[in-house]
This record gives sequence, structure tokens and C-alpha cells, in this order.
Amino acid sequence: MIEVRHLTKRYGAHVAVEDLNFRVEPGRIYGLLGPNGAGKTTTMNMITGCLAASQGDVLIDGHDIFEEPVEAKRLIGYLPEIPPVYTDMTVEEYLSFVAEAKGIARKERARQLEDAVERTALGEVRHRLIGNLSKGFRQRVGIAQALLGNPEIVILDEPTVGLDPAQIIEIRDLIRTLGERHTVILSSHILSEISAVCDSVMIIAHGKLVASGTPQELTRLFQGKQTLHLTVRGAEDAVRGALRGVAGVLEAAYRQEEGQTVAELTCAPDADLREPVFFACAAQKLPILEMRTETASLEDIFLELTQEGTPVAAAPEADTAAGEGGKAQ
Repeated sequence: MIEVRHLTKRYGAHVAVEDLNFRVEPGRIYGLLGPNGAGKTTTMNMITGCLAASQGDVLIDGHDIFEEPVEAKRLIGYLPEIPPVYTDMTVEEYLSFVAEAKGIARKERARQLEDAVERTALGEVRHRLIGNLSKGFRQRVGIAQALLGNPEIVILDEPTVGLDPAQIIEIRDLIRTLGERHTVILSSHILSEISAVCDSVMIIAHGKLVASGTPQELTRLFQGKQTLHLTVRGAEDAVRGALRGVAGVLEAAYRQEEGQTVAELTCAPDADLREPVFFACAAQKLPILEMRTETASLEDIFLELTQEGTPVAAAPEADTAAGEGGKAQ
């Protein structure tokens, strides 16, 4: 459906997007996840043909977006981060204008407009000026214009930015329904948002694809080590000796504090050291004063990954290099 090959965008010495390679299959919801400034909007603007690439190819159902823009863009509905609406028009006037601008046949316009209004729940505001609508309704109008022309692919750039919690839930539900009839790509810097609605996730940082896969695959991929924090009454040497034989400990660190030993035992995320540690200390009559576990959250590891920009293993469906070369625009 969409194949991105060696996509690069440079602004002088600054590289905004560097050698992106991925494939988007039909009938799924994809999330492009990354912090602000990671290159998400630049990538989407190139995929939709709104921005020329410095190098690389974007194929939309076999059509090169740069060489065959008309054919490729007919397959795409796009909502930029700022909805491209005219605030002095009513919802119906604006959608009629967009339908005409997209070249939809006159006999089809009314039907498609009604379908877009119904799917985005705009019926109650269709005769109101867009300038008088809430941010949530404006986003719906933006999504409605993207649906006109019945595109196979719907691309949404930060569709919930600036919305209140209730509006965010509504837009997420709408995106899920879009996935029933379209291939959907949405960008966000919010991990929970992508996890809530997307079948596949591509994480971008510093203009590079650093991880990709389903949310479940990424959870397993990112799931870090677990740390058991202990405070034990006793000398450090005694505590070290008692815990030396506990199976599953990957790393151990100790320090002495006023007659107590503080230990940090690192283990695999699916391990539970609490019971063997308890019995090991009890056997040596070393009272445990405190015991707690700490596991790095997906958010913590995502932040670390995007700050460092270190590539990690990616699911083959999303990070697929295809072909060589490209074209300068």
C-alpha cells in the first residue's frame, strides 16, 4: 500500500529525516510516534506529497508520489496538524468546497458529504460557522474533509493535540472506526494515545526510525530489567553472603548505611525475587526492614530511546528496506 524507501530531507546542514525505510500494509492503523521535533510532520508531509524529499521514494499503491502526484494523492486523505478549514464558512459549505476542489463528480458530492458528516458526527453543527465551533468539532471537520473522495489511506498528523480529555476519547473512537474502512496512519508524541488505537507502531527520533512493531512486540522489546530494593539490618558482608546463592540475580549493588545494608538486585522483568530473598535472609537471621520492586515503564524506556536515538531491533513489516537509490527533489 505505502512503501517508503531511503526517504531523506535536508535543510542545509540540518537533516530533518534520515534514510527512512518502512512499509505500510492495507487495512491497519499505524502510529508514527516520537517526541516533538523528531521528524514526524516532515515525514508525513513528504508521504502526502506536500513537501519534496531530498532523496528517496514514496510509493502509494505503486504510484510514486513525486513522479505521479495526481494518481498517488487520489488515494490519500490528509489532516495536517492544523486543520485546513475556512472559519468564515459553515461546515456544509466548507465540505462542499473541498469536494469540488478534489474533483468529485457533481452527482457524487452530496452522497459523499452526507457520509462524511455522518461518520464524523457533525450533523448537529453542519450549518454553523466553523469559526464558532470548539476545537474538537474543528478536528472532526478536518477529518471529514480527509474522508471526501473515499481515499484508501487516511493520514492524521497529531489529531488530538489541544483537545480536552473528553474530546480526545471521542477522536480516538472515531479513528478506530476509520480503521474499519481505511488504512490509517496517525502521528503523536503521546505513547498512550498510539498504544490505545494502533495495530502497529513506528518510533522515530532525530529523524531516524529507531523501533517498530505491534504495541505488544514493543512492550516486550522495551521491557527492561526489574530491580528489587532491600534494606536489611546487618553487615554488608553478611547480606552479600546470604544473597549470593539466590537464583535469577543479574546484577547486585550494596552499600552500608548506619548498621543497615541497602541492596539493589537486578533481575529479568518476569522474575520475582521476593520469596527466595526473604528465605535467604531469614536463614541467616537478617531482618528485612524494607522490600520493594521497581520496573522501568514503557514510557521511561521510550523516553530513553528517543533521547539517545539508538536504533533497536524492528519488526520486519515496518522497517523494510526496498531498493537502492532515490531522487533529489
